[in-house]
Amino acid sequence: MAVLSSCAAKPETGIRVAVASNFRDVMAVIAQQFEEATGEKVSLISGSSGNHFSQIQNGAPFDAFFSADTLRPERLEKEGYGVPGSRFTYAKGRLVLWSSKVASAPSAREHLLRASTPHLAIGNPELAPYGKAAKSYLENSDLWESWNKRLVFGENIAQTFQFVASGSAELGLISASQKKSLPAGKAGTTWDIPERHHAPILQQAILLSDNLSARKFFNFIQGKEAHSIIQEFGYSLP
Repeated sequence: MAVLSSCAAKPETGIRVAVASNFRDVMAVIAQQFEEATGEKVSLISGSSGNHFSQIQNGAPFDAFFSADTLRPERLEKEGYGVPGSRFTYAKGRLVLWSSKVASAPSAREHLLRASTPHLAIGNPELAPYGKAAKSYLENSDLWESWNKRLVFGENIAQTFQFVASGSAELGLISASQKKSLPAGKAGTTWDIPERHHAPILQQAILLSDNLSARKFFNFIQGKEAHSIIQEFGYSLP
């Protein structure tokens, strides 16, 4: 099983799956289980949902697309790029605020009101659904004006996470699932973001080629084994 970046020119043969960066680590585990169970090969191409969407419209040879939103799979189905009737919601994501430091504020909003740090990392709202949710949260919490000149935008949620992990930003609004990759001793502090402050992060997938191997993969990811892995990584099921 290969895991490639969104800029990879030619993925390996087998089922070619474009996956939103926030779901890359989860999908790698699921794909490995699928390969072991079926003998089918899976190549994962990770990147922002927005970039994948554009690549698909321009003829990228993907067999399936796992987006971090519902809008792009819906559009691909309507525009004839996806297999009709194959679209489904595979996970529900959660947004958290992460500080690489230990902090005692009782909520994300309280910490953002008090923090004097120069940078807050969020995903690009135009490309990354988690970035769109982060912007919505800041606006709905009356925090946008105080932070908009201190924002660092990641192309996707994985890059946003790396900005904080590397110290380029002191705070980041990231996917709750990314907390699992924090090394011991560097977990810092995370605060859950109330869902009432942003639209639900429903993540949908759609088949782009109607072949048996891709159908088998879609069936597998809707089964109990894959559902268990999805939940272990901090997502909920729709």
